[in-house]
Amino acid sequence: MSQTTEASIDLGTNTCLLLVKRGEQVLHDESSVVRLGQEVDRTGVLHPDAMKRARECLIKYADTVRKHGMDPKDVFAVGTAQARDAKNAKEFFDSIQKETGIKFQVLTGDQEARATFVGAALAKMDPAQMVVMDIGGGSTELVSDTGGTSLNIGAVRMTERFLKSDPVTDEEFWKCEAAIDEELKILRTWRDALKIKDPQLVTVAGTAVTLAMIQMGTGEFNRDQIDGQVIARGDAHRLVEDLKWRNVREREQMAGMEPKRADVILAGAMIYWRAMEVLDFPKAVVSTRGLRYGILRIRSQLQG
Repeated sequence: MSQTTEASIDLGTNTCLLLVKRGEQVLHDESSVVRLGQEVDRTGVLHPDAMKRARECLIKYADTVRKHGMDPKDVFAVGTAQARDAKNAKEFFDSIQKETGIKFQVLTGDQEARATFVGAALAKMDPAQMVVMDIGGGSTELVSDTGGTSLNIGAVRMTERFLKSDPVTDEEFWKCEAAIDEELKILRTWRDALKIKDPQLVTVAGTAVTLAMIQMGTGEFNRDQIDGQVIARGDAHRLVEDLKWRNVREREQMAGMEPKRADVILAGAMIYWRAMEVLDFPKAVVSTRGLRYGILRIRSQLQG
């Protein structure tokens, strides 16, 4: 029996990701930094420049989908934190559907967390022993097999709120760290209630992949090498300190750094490190999978 080609788009606060697969065979997997969440935390609306960048990316993705024999209207496309926050998100997504055929569904925080969890597992991982963390641009999801939640801390959101100097000042850094810790403390009760002796923290999305590549010292994205990379809590702290003293231009030159992510990677790394500290995870395993995989696996549940 021939398997059906399917595709998903995860349009987040910072990145837009396209996955095209047939069964377990990945035909196309692409990520573009579009920063749709630009200034949404401050203004409550999508910025015209951000909508232009996202529109151009989605027109390109629609063409890619057609090249794989699919109609863009059959793509399962989702919006996340920026779409939940922005007052003009529906208007934007309606215009995208008219122009490209791609119809978007805005996920709730709980739906986003669940789909991320389902999509994150690598071969031989036991979901019952996993805790998945997805650090996005506008929110961070932490979820186990029994549930979790979405927090309004993300790499773009925290950068825009706190890390305004280049390089950042100590005062900005400390205020950002305190705000991150305050949000993470909400999950202490959840963490303490986990019925897992030694939960395996699995981290997905751009921040995790970038930190893994910096730690590896490689500028080439290689899924097979990145999947399963371990970042210890002390290593996460050292990565934060290394990023903290550099300005954006210097970060852009680091092996493994995507230049368009250089301005927000410090905030993402801080969330990564502080989550391990506040919630007591000694190490994390990096997965290149995540939401774009999970929404296809539980599509009927999300659309129902």
